[in-house]
Amino acid sequence: MIVRRIVILISALLFAAGAWAQQDGLKIYISADMEGVVGAVSGDQLSPGGFEYERFRKFMTTEVNAAIDAARAAGATEFVISDSHGNGQNLLIEELPDDVTVIRSWPRELSMMAGIDETFDGVIFLGYHASTANTRGVRAHTMSSASITGLRLNGIEMTEGSMAAAAAGHFGVPVIMISGDDVAVAENQVLIGDVEGAVVKWAKGFHSAETLTPEAGYEVIRTRTKSAIDRISRFEPYVLETPIELELTLKHYQPVELLGYLKNVERVNSHTIRYVGEDIIEISNFLTFVTNFRVDLEP
Repeated sequence: MIVRRIVILISALLFAAGAWAQQDGLKIYISADMEGVVGAVSGDQLSPGGFEYERFRKFMTTEVNAAIDAARAAGATEFVISDSHGNGQNLLIEELPDDVTVIRSWPRELSMMAGIDETFDGVIFLGYHASTANTRGVRAHTMSSASITGLRLNGIEMTEGSMAAAAAGHFGVPVIMISGDDVAVAENQVLIGDVEGAVVKWAKGFHSAETLTPEAGYEVIRTRTKSAIDRISRFEPYVLETPIELELTLKHYQPVELLGYLKNVERVNSHTIRYVGEDIIEISNFLTFVTNFRVDLEP
């Protein structure tokens, strides 16, 4: 009996050591948006010129650092950070660790997931928000609150999170954690799967929320990041069936009319187009074109 107990104990220790070893050397991709940052509720925090924008750039950067610190403590060693909000130039890069790289500004292939490839072990979404189809959620929108009122892939109403997860899934990489308000976290978990959720505020309206304080929010992010890394082998990539059918509904009439001139675009109704792409990369590139192109672009 004693020998048997010793064998069981040794086996358990070896299993634990092996599980810990599996976490060592992980490469993590972090895509950071801003609407879901602790305390953020309006353009005053989210746009250059807003009276609180500079403060909230600091909060956003510290949320990224909280996730990096927790992931590093759990065994991650390499990080790529995507500045995925607004002009793509929000993070205070001088306050990030020296051994990370940062992707900034637009346009860029794969948008909020630029630089993702099969070498990553997991993806973390920070500061994400609910979709344009959601009746709740702070600053709920998909890609553009000014121009897009519906975005469906294979008939599924998408969030920015599920689109980003599909980009990661194309390379076999799973999303492991998401932070934001309660509505955003829940909506993305339904679409992506059982990822860790760090709720830092609770939506009360499009421009209102009950929020944690920054330090309390950072602690939630640290805790959920550690939990995500601890079970990283259990997450599955979010993969869309190909080819992928995009249905895009725009607020304004004329862009839909003009896009309908393209032979590979079908105009479904006055405000909606349909486009079929071979994979999520084609879909993402098409959306980047639609949301960025102007004939007067310079240089």
